[in-house]
Amino acid sequence: MTILVVAEHDNAALKSATLNTVTAAARLGGEVHLLVAGAGVGGVAESAAKLAGLAKVLVADAAHLGEQSAENVAAQILAVVQAGGYSHVLAPATTFGKNVLPRVAALLDVAQISDIVGIEASDTFVRPIYAGNALATVKSADAVKVITVRTTAFEAAGEGGGAAVAAVDAVADSGQSKLVSRELTKSARPELGAAKIIVSGGRGVGSGENYHRLLEPLADKLGAALG
Repeated sequence: MTILVVAEHDNAALKSATLNTVTAAARLGGEVHLLVAGAGVGGVAESAAKLAGLAKVLVADAAHLGEQSAENVAAQILAVVQAGGYSHVLAPATTFGKNVLPRVAALLDVAQISDIVGIEASDTFVRPIYAGNALATVKSADAVKVITVRTTAFEAAGEGGGAAVAAVDAVADSGQSKLVSRELTKSARPELGAAKIIVSGGRGVGSGENYHRLLEPLADKLGAALG
């Protein structure tokens, strides 16, 4: 049993959500490989190779993968899965993972198992339902399990590993989409999906103005994310 984790990155560094996903993959009990698909991602692959629990880092490096379009990345994952005979494909349940993995599941003609918070066996997983008010234990009979991982449910993988780095052939540009522009909001606060502390407020704060006036100073003091 060999497991493939899809790395989330910005072509310069790994996103922290990938580290939690590696931990989840290691609990499945098989050999864990990490796919880094992007442009100029040699540095990302080198840092990923140091993660504990990884046996191999696969690198697909091509200019058209730098935009991280869902169509191209999904096609790259499919090519790697079919060539390597992987039993599981995991990605973080972030915007990136939720954008890419459903396409992979559709191409493989399997059901995606979304937002898991626990692993009971290689084919049995725990995931929240009813807006998190209940937990469901699900068992998959699919040949390839396509899974998104709720990163807050798993610890981040540490360093100490020495995975081999290997290049894989990049798929051709699908031409189905093109990045027109990207607007990034920069904040000193941690990302919501990776934060250890979250400050949230609803009707109790009275208004949107109070939300920012009352909660932002608290979040800044605690080093927390705003939810």
